[in-house]
Amino acid sequence: MNRIDCFIPYVDDIQVTSTVSELKAQKEVSRIELIDARTFKGTASIKRISEMSSAPFTMIYTKTTKLSFGEFSLERFLSVAEDTSAAMVYSDHFKEMDGVRTFAPVIDCQQGSLRDDFDFGSVMIFRTSSLKEAAARMDVDYVYAGLYDLRLKVSQKGTLVHINEYLYYEIETDTRKSGEKLFDYVDPRNRVVQIEMEKACTRHLKDIGGYLEPVFRGVAFDDEGFEFEASVIIPCKNRVRTIGDALASALGQKTSFKYNVIVVDDNSTDGTVEVIKSFLGDPKLVYIAQDKSYHAIGGNWNAALHHPKCGRFAIQLDSDDVYYDENTVQKFVDAFYEQKCAMVVGTYRMTDFNLETLPPGIIDHREWTPENGRNNALRINGLGAPRAFYVPILRKINFPVTKYGEDYAVGLRVSREYQIGRIYDVVYNCRRWDDNSDASLDIEKVNANNLYKDRLRTWELQARISLNEKKQKKS
Repeated sequence: MNRIDCFIPYVDDIQVTSTVSELKAQKEVSRIELIDARTFKGTASIKRISEMSSAPFTMIYTKTTKLSFGEFSLERFLSVAEDTSAAMVYSDHFKEMDGVRTFAPVIDCQQGSLRDDFDFGSVMIFRTSSLKEAAARMDVDYVYAGLYDLRLKVSQKGTLVHINEYLYYEIETDTRKSGEKLFDYVDPRNRVVQIEMEKACTRHLKDIGGYLEPVFRGVAFDDEGFEFEASVIIPCKNRVRTIGDALASALGQKTSFKYNVIVVDDNSTDGTVEVIKSFLGDPKLVYIAQDKSYHAIGGNWNAALHHPKCGRFAIQLDSDDVYYDENTVQKFVDAFYEQKCAMVVGTYRMTDFNLETLPPGIIDHREWTPENGRNNALRINGLGAPRAFYVPILRKINFPVTKYGEDYAVGLRVSREYQIGRIYDVVYNCRRWDDNSDASLDIEKVNANNLYKDRLRTWELQARISLNEKKQKKS
């Protein structure tokens, strides 16, 4: 019995010939249809696929490069789909780049896996009944977010199952390092795409009870006991080449209030400590030397937040970056009082080590709107930089003791209750260089990072659903 209909994006005959031949050789395949690659991920194409598919399962191949299956792999896809009653299955696979074949594992899709760039691989096999049911509920005509909308709607009624077996081979055309891909979603050229993705995600959150109305708890800033109005927080480990620049930038700020700089060194061994100590003649500098236990970036932040010299507002400065000018700290404090918020996110400029601008240039995170930012935060992979926090609230929340995603975790938690303010002027130079922690990660590390952020989103989404349920019961 032919159990699957296949749909592949069409560019030209040369691109699809090998893939079509491969699919024709699979005994499970009932039909093969080509869809214009230019409109492949739009709602109209998804609805067309839904109308044409008649086999029990529907495969959507998302790339225009060659696809080939391992022996009995397609049968394995369908076997797992049937055994689990999954609405959609996807698998690990192999990627071939410049003639070199490598493993390409993917990760489990969680409730909080709301990133529109979640990597399912290029083969997505849907239970046709689930696909048709979801497509019937697609009432917004997206140009770019149709496939994203489909998988969100499918997940509302069924499970998305990850088969952690290597079941197919694909050609990889994106040869960039992990650090170069990080900022695709904030590239101004992708703004129209992001607006659609946000709209689809927001609708999904409303459907599952995780959407939060733009109603926030107030912040009065009437607490006493702070000697300093603000503190620049610099967590640091083995940054001998850059910590001096960061400290000079932080200590050179001009403000109308009293501020200090708290540098937290986490057992550096490369000469970083000696550089820090060379700045101790400045009375504004507070130096914290961590003990030998595990701290990571989150633990270093907690040490600074709970230090008696920490100011009312804590403002981030990474140890390999610098502020845009001497007015950054003043702008952040002004923003807190003007916008009455618990957290403020600024705008940064991407630069190389020598502070020359790199593409995409200025990152202002315009996707964070006062009305819907807290919901869109569950879709995007970060909230921007630099970040600043109202310390009394952060002392109740604290940072998770991790070295990746700790700031995102805090931002999600803050946004559940409080407004996050914005500064759209450039206040920060974000330096990209070989020693960045995310400059060039292998697939296992990228997956681990994404899995953790998806988990953070899952926890936060569950908390928001519970919060809404409690509100409904009270009303």
